[in-house]
Amino acid sequence: MKRLILMRHAKTEPWAEGVDDHARALTPSGHKAAAAMGATLADEGWVPEKVLVSTARRTRETWAHLSLAFPDAKPMIEDDLYLAGERGISDLISDNDGVETLMVLGHNPGLHDLGLTQIREAGSKDHQAAMRLAAKLPTGAAALFEADEHGAYLPIHFKLVNFIRPKDVLPEG
Repeated sequence: MKRLILMRHAKTEPWAEGVDDHARALTPSGHKAAAAMGATLADEGWVPEKVLVSTARRTRETWAHLSLAFPDAKPMIEDDLYLAGERGISDLISDNDGVETLMVLGHNPGLHDLGLTQIREAGSKDHQAAMRLAAKLPTGAAALFEADEHGAYLPIHFKLVNFIRPKDVLPEG
């Protein structure tokens, strides 16, 4: 079974005029959420063998926390993933067809758009997860898709299995 994990970077300092978007850092709550999500995903068995990481500071900082939960995962820093659209992300995924469990750590709206396309084309094994993902892909959230086919990446083969948000795993407050 092939698996695809789409994950958005954790909570980031706000963008403002004159601020370099590429250099925006995680907030303290973003660091906490990234660490919690890494532990949760590992506990759930969402363990990637390869991770495509955008070059933006916020995704690299998110990966720094996730890497503690996935020490055997091979990270690939991808400049083409920074603010990539759905098509660009799909192309990067297709370039990694030989990977059994691939994680893409990037940005909206491209990741959210791709997740919605996956649901439209292949469906979902969890209706509630699909409804939550359809509504929003918040910072730090991750969606797991699985395909029974071991061939080339085709969205129609990857059904949504689960969707986890930081607010699902962090204590209130």
